[in-house]
Amino acid sequence: MKFSLVAALVVVLAVVHGSEAKSLLKQDIQSEVDKVTKLIRDMSASITAATQDMVEKVKVLELTNTAQTYVEDSRTKIQPLVDKVQAEAAKLQEQVKPYIANIEDQMKPLTDNFNAQVKPLTDDFYAQVQPLTTLMEKFFQQVMDQTKALLPPQ
Repeated sequence: MKFSLVAALVVVLAVVHGSEAKSLLKQDIQSEVDKVTKLIRDMSASITAATQDMVEKVKVLELTNTAQTYVEDSRTKIQPLVDKVQAEAAKLQEQVKPYIANIEDQMKPLTDNFNAQVKPLTDDFYAQVQPLTTLMEKFFQQVMDQTKALLPPQ
């Protein structure tokens, strides 16, 4: 009876130990599953963020390319107009040259006559002002000499 009691006790302990082991195994597996799930979620979030960054960069690149294409297309469309305006400006300049030369030819005698009339007046003015200028220079020189005389010797 002792033997069967010990055997029964061993069987009970084995069953309890087995069920505890099974419970610990379940806990370990659940813990590992939780860790793997968290890892997969983190990787998914990281991949989603990286994908969004790439999408934004592609959008910016597409916008840049669209703007560059627009500028190039506009330049291509406008260039013939610019060339035409430059050609017309050159033609207009050539057409105006004779008129400008004619005006210069008509103005030359008038300016020469004006200068001939004004020159004696300016020459007379400078002739009258010259002695005054000399007098003023002498006056300022005297003032400078007297001021220097008043200064103490150094």
